[in-house]
Amino acid sequence: MDLKNAQTAVDNWIQEHGVRYFNELTNMAQLTEEVGEVARIIARRYGEQSEKESDKDKDLGEELADVVFVVLCLANQTGINLQDAFDKKLDLKTERDKDRHKNNEKLQ
Repeated sequence: MDLKNAQTAVDNWIQEHGVRYFNELTNMAQLTEEVGEVARIIARRYGEQSEKESDKDKDLGEELADVVFVVLCLANQTGINLQDAFDKKLDLKTERDKDRHKNNEKLQ
């Protein structure tokens, strides 16, 4: 599914199951919370912190999907076509960084 269709799917879900979008500030707080959950899993599973027993069943993919869902909500309610914005950003990064990482000694 591309981002445009994902935005439509989220909007349809909100209309059918969610009553309405939370306001933008609430969704920003929710996004921060979801990113924190992703950070907790990464820090404990791949970083140096020990993983608590209660965290071992946490699904990183599910938490990343929560982040994407809230980002799609924010894009919808602020009138952003995320597909267009993403395509533009990828083009910009490709042009700007086409040789940058290849020439980075730290990545060799």
